[in-house]
Amino acid sequence: MFCNNMGKGKLIVISAPSGTGKSTIIGELMKDAELKLEFSISATTRPPRGAEQHGVEYYFLTLEDFKQRIENDEFAEYHEVYEGRFYGTLKSEIKRITDKGHNVVLDLDVLGGIDVKKIYGKKALAVFIKPPSIETLRQRLLSRGTDSIEDINNRVARAEYELSLADQYDTCVVNDVLENAVAETREIITKFITKARV
Repeated sequence: MFCNNMGKGKLIVISAPSGTGKSTIIGELMKDAELKLEFSISATTRPPRGAEQHGVEYYFLTLEDFKQRIENDEFAEYHEVYEGRFYGTLKSEIKRITDKGHNVVLDLDVLGGIDVKKIYGKKALAVFIKPPSIETLRQRLLSRGTDSIEDINNRVARAEYELSLADQYDTCVVNDVLENAVAETREIITKFITKARV
């Protein structure tokens, strides 16, 4: 299987319902040079926005190319967000980073994280970031002021579903106080990357 061809680095998946603070936690962890983390670049069929560049923010692929790569089993995970709009993680991107001896970080939605864990097994650490409660999550989304009430209701409903999948992850961290959540996640990752290779 492909997962036996990973390089020296390790694979860390971090997932969470929208609005839980996952991106902020990952951003803090990326500053820690000792963790040797490198962010995985996702592939997408959506066009670049603004100054986005291929191979920097995303690998921008045509729909035809993306579908061909699915056929070739080149993705660790992928999802069609809506018709014709795909996002995914290329296995070659994971290998590119781990071959350098860096630890690859995948910022994935909950279902994508489960898919990666199924492929890579014990070679991947899957961390689920939880909100303190659904009500706290709703308040955080409201305070952003960027989404309509309908969008927020949809996100909260999706979050309730995603929270039901948390037990398919290796470990969960509750993001109540950000500093504590960052410290706890850092400790979990440190133990994983310093553990003898399986």
